[in-house]
Amino acid sequence: MVEIELDGKKVEVPPGSMVMHAAEKAGIYIPHFCYHKKLSIAANCRMCLVEVEKAPKALPACATPVTQGMVVRTKSKKALDAQQSVMEFLLINHPLDCPICDQGGECQLQDLAVGYGGGSSRFGEEKRVVAPKDIGPLVSTQEMTRCIHCTRCVRFGEEIAGVMELGMVNRGEYSEITTVKGDTLDSELSGNVIDLCPVGALTSKPFRYSARTWELSRRKSVSPHDSTGANLIVQVKNHRVMRVVPMENEAVNECWIADRDRFSYEALNSEERLHKPMIKQGGQWQEVDWQTALDFVVRGLKQVRDQHGAAGVGALVSPHSTLEELYLAAQLVRAMDSDNIDYRLRHAQFNPAEGVRWLGMPIAALQELQSVLVIGSNLRKDHPLFAHRVRQAAKRGCRVFAINAKVYDWAMPVTASVVAAQDWVQALADVAAAVAQAKGVTAPVAGNVNEEAQNIATTLLAGERKAVLLGNAAAHHAHAAQLLALAQWVAEQTGATVGYLTEAANTVGAQWVKAQPQAAGLNAAQMLSGGVKAAILLNTEPQFDSAFGEKGLAQAELVVTLSPFKANMECSNVLLPIAPFTETSGTFVNAEGRVQSFHAVVKPQGEARPAWKVLRVLANLLGLSGFEYESSQDVLSAAIGSGTEHVPAELLSNATKTVLQLPATTAADPVVASIYQLDGIVRRAASLQLTADARQAHEGGAAA
Repeated sequence: MVEIELDGKKVEVPPGSMVMHAAEKAGIYIPHFCYHKKLSIAANCRMCLVEVEKAPKALPACATPVTQGMVVRTKSKKALDAQQSVMEFLLINHPLDCPICDQGGECQLQDLAVGYGGGSSRFGEEKRVVAPKDIGPLVSTQEMTRCIHCTRCVRFGEEIAGVMELGMVNRGEYSEITTVKGDTLDSELSGNVIDLCPVGALTSKPFRYSARTWELSRRKSVSPHDSTGANLIVQVKNHRVMRVVPMENEAVNECWIADRDRFSYEALNSEERLHKPMIKQGGQWQEVDWQTALDFVVRGLKQVRDQHGAAGVGALVSPHSTLEELYLAAQLVRAMDSDNIDYRLRHAQFNPAEGVRWLGMPIAALQELQSVLVIGSNLRKDHPLFAHRVRQAAKRGCRVFAINAKVYDWAMPVTASVVAAQDWVQALADVAAAVAQAKGVTAPVAGNVNEEAQNIATTLLAGERKAVLLGNAAAHHAHAAQLLALAQWVAEQTGATVGYLTEAANTVGAQWVKAQPQAAGLNAAQMLSGGVKAAILLNTEPQFDSAFGEKGLAQAELVVTLSPFKANMECSNVLLPIAPFTETSGTFVNAEGRVQSFHAVVKPQGEARPAWKVLRVLANLLGLSGFEYESSQDVLSAAIGSGTEHVPAELLSNATKTVLQLPATTAADPVVASIYQLDGIVRRAASLQLTADARQAHEGGAAA
């Protein structure tokens, strides 16, 4: 450790640290613009100039390495004069348009100008003007004249997103940040540049001019989309969600969020919201009151149970639902003596439950890996924040391998991609054979020791921190069990961790509360193929969420949709408006098994009600016992116990009893949702549907 004196305090920091790091540790604030703890050091704004004893000039704190015995003063006359001079230069060309700036009120330049700026400007010449460019539907450059060239956005693209979409062209006062070739910002993490920009040059295009920062209430929440469980700050005005930004959590999402976490809120205020219960009568939809709708559902469920038995009733539930909703749906179906409940709408193989499938490691451990084999995943688009972690590992030398149907651009160094169409089992069997040959053991199944397989095997056998990860396409694969069994064997032989990059916000939670058949119940495919006479659809749209679609539901006598949106209108008899994640309290369990609860941030729109309340009332009206819950916390306690912060270790398991054998035929394409089709909220977010990724999906191509 190196000890320095900072404003009279003794501070110890590791060798190689900068003065800025020492100041952060000591809790001393040094003004800055270009420095960011997650980005490389650029030292181009010069706002962090400090006095270092024996140095003739003030030095930038962000780029000055500490030395033993160094004496630094951050508030001396020399330091303050230097900082004030820098501020004067930064404001020379700034338009000073705080009253209309979207970032006014949360702007670093505005804050520091008050403390370090002069009362008037000595610059009387004409200010420069930078013409705006259209860089896509999410980020606005309408006020690039404000840019102070801190290059945070440029470094973010290169170092975090893995795609250098922005850069600086020209020199001197003609310098400007642009996409250079006139392209759009297409990274799935692009919205983070809005938070990074310290001056309001890059702003949120969907949010622009809709509210001032001091009008917004800030409330914590959790993302309902992929399995990262990103922590969010939802900003609200007049009971309306206006903006979503990241809440820092180093263990989960650090200080970043994906664009679908940031911009999907648009759907919450869309015209497709369902505000009142509706019943289809004579082929026409009619709005009714809650009592009428619930009575209709109860009569229909009782009639089906009486005429077809309890096995005629089933529920298809979305893993984007809260833990409380999934638990109550499962309890409701089982209280009616049925085991027909399933969250696995996109699966093609339905093996009996053998444990709660999960990531197999903490999320943060992904960036410490030395080697990783990813099977059946477009990692960058399926799990943007997991891809970011693996990208950081790859920059430090982690060797990344993939087995996929095609080569995807993951915006990171990939050592090798094995293109195996849908014959992934054979490709993984080849890896297993190479591992067996290297260790002198018997291979579990017949495989061909080719150069690609040998390269993967050699890498996995070396080093310490390694993983075999199964993606969404592997989980949905028709030979998913064989893929897991082979992955498990390879992991055991190489000392690697095996895990699933689980698909949805609550895939792990759905398994935990048994939202899938436990005995002889029908699975999702069987129910969607006409296996039930009464179907409850919770937060799901089979038309988009399953290869089987909704046609099989035409044979049902009753289809009840619980959704925040006007969904499943072709196949349903009843629509019950339920609250999305911003309008209800609930819990999500992310890929690492972390339990994260949240509260409603706004009141439900129209007559929408929290789904857990709707399910509880349905159970009460059906005369079922054990549904006397007064709050979502009561439901959570019944489901998992109180005070639980993680799925119990004894339940988490990626081990399998599947007998290893090569399938006789190759499988059809697994059902995998594109990045902006993952769930009902994302599908209805207008700006996300204008992105390049969404356009590619609509045109029938997979996002690269």
